[in-house]
Amino acid sequence: MVLYVVLLLLPIYWLVNMSFKTNTEILSGLSFFPDNFTLQNYAKIFSDSTWYMGYVNSIFYVSMNMVISLSVALPAAYAFSRYKFIGDKHMFFWLLSNRMAPPAVFLLPFFQLYSSVGLFDTHIAVALAHCIFTVPLAVWILEGFMSGVPREIDETAYIDGYTFPKFFVRIFIPLIRSGIGVTAFFCFMFSWVELLLARTLTSVEAKPIAAIMTRTVSASGMDWGLLAAAGVLTIIPGMLVIYFVRNHVAKGFALGRV
Repeated sequence: MVLYVVLLLLPIYWLVNMSFKTNTEILSGLSFFPDNFTLQNYAKIFSDSTWYMGYVNSIFYVSMNMVISLSVALPAAYAFSRYKFIGDKHMFFWLLSNRMAPPAVFLLPFFQLYSSVGLFDTHIAVALAHCIFTVPLAVWILEGFMSGVPREIDETAYIDGYTFPKFFVRIFIPLIRSGIGVTAFFCFMFSWVELLLARTLTSVEAKPIAAIMTRTVSASGMDWGLLAAAGVLTIIPGMLVIYFVRNHVAKGFALGRV
């Protein structure tokens, strides 16, 4: 276990180590600690609008994707978990099968569609494109959590005079808050690290940090220190999300739907 943890954390440590080095020191040889400690790489990211706006753009469309995915998936998952209708299993399978397609399949249709309606290089364009993959996953996860809630709770609430919106918001959603946390986590992780769609559907205004990190080559070569600093800052939001939803993710694994 100790060896596994060391092998797991070594690349992360090396990334942090490189972020505090100059490009010359990185290319000069192997060293476990910076000889000339510098914050120049981080300073460039926070002073260059191209870099820090990449993080802003990523956070913006990732947040939009999470809100849209949960807003669509919650009622859809409730319908699949509570009602039986013709073709429900086939529709559920078809919805989940969309998640299995590679993003490259949708590149050309999305590019032409968004270019024709004026959505190219906008945050909503990337968020909606990611919903193709996050909504089916969200429905699948939430349906498992909702199916674990006894139907008697719904019936009791209706007998007590609750309308459906009031019951759904005040009673049902708190019962599946672990599922919502797990779903938000997976939606965030997919949208945060996805590169192909985000890079193709943006050019300048909505360029995400993942796409900007691929453009660190200059006339002098690859700027390794700057790229390492950007990588460290890219990891931090994911670590924060994992910290806040860690208990929900643990419950999701315990319930068997994650």
